[in-house]
Amino acid sequence: MLFLIDSDLPRSLAGLISGLGHKALDARDLGLGAAPDEKIAAEARQREACLVTGDFGFADIRNYPPGDYAGLAVLEIPGDAGTEVILSLVRSWLTQPDLLNLLPGRLAIVAPGRIRLRPAPLAL
Repeated sequence: MLFLIDSDLPRSLAGLISGLGHKALDARDLGLGAAPDEKIAAEARQREACLVTGDFGFADIRNYPPGDYAGLAVLEIPGDAGTEVILSLVRSWLTQPDLLNLLPGRLAIVAPGRIRLRPAPLAL
């Protein structure tokens, strides 16, 4: 699976994701470090990558419908969390293949001790 890591997360996250057998791109390495959310989202869609971010703006399914993405993962990071806490959170999520198989077209809120998956809204 391909992941696009937003610039609000540690650079070391790409190494962790790669070490777990996935492909990872960091938005900063693509010249998107200061890009607006819409541009980051467009890059994830174009590359068919799951976007991994700590920005809860991406959890608004009206602006970022999960069905348009290979997955959206918003990390619910405690305010005082350092890099190791963030890496541990992502490691615990990515080592659950059943959850990863459910990710395309969905929003995942990844928090310490739980992961919530929200499906794409049904079309009327």
